[in-house]
Amino acid sequence: MSTSSYHHGDLKNALIKAGVKILAKEGVSGLSLRKVAKQAGVSHAAPYSHFADKQALIAAISTEGFKQLYIQIEEIRAAYKNKPKTLLVETAWAYMQFAFNEPDRFKLMFSSVLEKEKEYPDYVESSRKNFEQIVDVVKVCQSAGVLRDDSPDLITVSVWSVVHGLVMLVLEGQISHTVLEQHDLKSMLIFTLGQMALVELT
Repeated sequence: MSTSSYHHGDLKNALIKAGVKILAKEGVSGLSLRKVAKQAGVSHAAPYSHFADKQALIAAISTEGFKQLYIQIEEIRAAYKNKPKTLLVETAWAYMQFAFNEPDRFKLMFSSVLEKEKEYPDYVESSRKNFEQIVDVVKVCQSAGVLRDDSPDLITVSVWSVVHGLVMLVLEGQISHTVLEQHDLKSMLIFTLGQMALVELT
């Protein structure tokens, strides 16, 4: 496929998608602009019109991931805006599902692989929007008495920490098979969130 086949930013999107595929197969160490070009079916030079180097590609892959996660959680917010308890659980569950569906990109998004993130304003902005989105969910839950009335930012970090920690334990295979045989992941999530909530979540 030639570079001329792409229009209106399609090449950049195609390169990002190619990068995600390589990431899933080979991990971050297998990522390179040359491999991405080959996967996308374009010349070796084509990626350089959008990405200065591998770091720029990593930033773009992560940024697109944050945007997709944002959209998914916005759908949850719209569906459960009048059900705070369900909103909390389903928002966290959407986060977990995103991680399980794209574990390699998820790990990349929340890693230190991107060395100078402030050099990529789109990445910084997308990450910020995702955090603020969860802060808004927390505020809804606080107003309804589901979560304690304290600093929304700190409560958000606390909720995020326990959910992210559970995700990583699952992804790294660190939860005992005995536990997994007795409890499904969503039940474990609800129990975990329940340790922070002021009301029963079930």
